[in-house]
Amino acid sequence: MEEKILQALEGLSHHITTLSEKVDSQGERIAALAEKVDNQGERISVFSERISILSDRISTFSGKLDNQGIQIKENTQVLKAQVNKAEDNKIALSVAELSKEINEIRKGLLNVEMITASNWSDVALLKSIK
Repeated sequence: MEEKILQALEGLSHHITTLSEKVDSQGERIAALAEKVDNQGERISVFSERISILSDRISTFSGKLDNQGIQIKENTQVLKAQVNKAEDNKIALSVAELSKEINEIRKGLLNVEMITASNWSDVALLKSIK
């Protein structure tokens, strides 16, 4: 009976040794996985820092774009004002030219009126001589 107990104990010992080896193996795998998780954590920290830096750069670029947008609007308003002034100057020049031409036409009509009056005077003189 002692032999059976010894055999049973040896069998149990063997099973315990096998289980112990399996537990050790699982412990090693858990340690390896923990190391990988730690490495991933470090990589996530690095990526987080990079994302923060990129976010800051994007904010800077956004501010610059906003400033350029404002500058473009101001420049557009200035250009529109200059175009309007140029159009006003062109209209004023055209009005001055038309005014000059109208005055020349008036002078011409005045000359025609004076010549016509002179002709009527000559016609009246000729009629009176007859």
